[in-house]
Amino acid sequence: MAENNRKGIISAGNWVADTVKFIDAFPQKGNLTTITGVEVGLGGLAHNVLVDLASMHSGLPLYAGGCIGADDNGRLCMEACDRFGIDRTNLHVLEGESTAYTDVMTERGGARTFFHYRGANAHLDVEKVLACQSPARIFHLGYLLLLDSLDQADPEYGVAAARALDGLQKMGYETSVDVVSEEGDRYRQVVLPCLKYTDYLIINEVEAENSLNCQLRASDGSIRFSDVEAAARRLLDLGVHKLVVIHFPEGGVAAAKDGRCCSAPSFSPAREEILSTVGAGDAFCAGALYAIHEGFSLEDLLDFASASARFNLFNPTSTGGAPTLEAIQAFLQSRKQQ
Repeated sequence: MAENNRKGIISAGNWVADTVKFIDAFPQKGNLTTITGVEVGLGGLAHNVLVDLASMHSGLPLYAGGCIGADDNGRLCMEACDRFGIDRTNLHVLEGESTAYTDVMTERGGARTFFHYRGANAHLDVEKVLACQSPARIFHLGYLLLLDSLDQADPEYGVAAARALDGLQKMGYETSVDVVSEEGDRYRQVVLPCLKYTDYLIINEVEAENSLNCQLRASDGSIRFSDVEAAARRLLDLGVHKLVVIHFPEGGVAAAKDGRCCSAPSFSPAREEILSTVGAGDAFCAGALYAIHEGFSLEDLLDFASASARFNLFNPTSTGGAPTLEAIQAFLQSRKQQ
């Protein structure tokens, strides 16, 4: 199918059952802390991005890809797709495997610590990715570094995910990639080989730092916007075809292959208003993908994505605060009038 006939977004990768547990502060090793509340919901990049996009009620066709277990959590994933009108034809149900799950420990003020079981997500491999047939224009894949089969070394491409992304581009998709924030040194081995097969890279500042082995914050913790812009341009130089977007709590930077680059502050509320930051990065990503699909300017892309993330901060689950397109537009209009 020719690219100009394609429409919509397919998001493939992590499907996770999240249990969000609220605590005052994370204890020292061996000590105890009290759980003050519990929220259960679905998470993972594929789920979060799709539900955030579906919640906009924009009419954009949406497609799910990935692997889930033949269990209660897997049925919840399928029910969520059906409830939000997301095509789940390419969602593989694996017998004998558990759907991935995460315990999210959320401290007062929003800091989070994750304990994750990979489950069925570990079996999303190149063959299953390239079996995803849809008329979508953009294929969003992630999280890299949290998809065991795709994170494996490949003798020709460097990493299996790069082979998958190359195949997707040859199938006519525009490819988009996101990465998980983890401790370790795997970024350069897994992320960098994928860049030359990536049209849109949407990551946060920690993931950019680890991918490029650089520091984007000053010694006092403040973000250096000029350094983030330089990092985005460097990622373009390393192979990203069209656009790099780097987001962080204070704002975001977008840099295009044609030389355009801009930065913008975020719309973050006061710290005491934030219930949780779980899913905020995915909400930003969903906003960015919608803006890319609809041809927004870089400035409007950053504002739209930041507004999408802002609504997410007022709900404890990954997607419970997802706004409609009308709500985002009304918020942005109100900001212009201030």
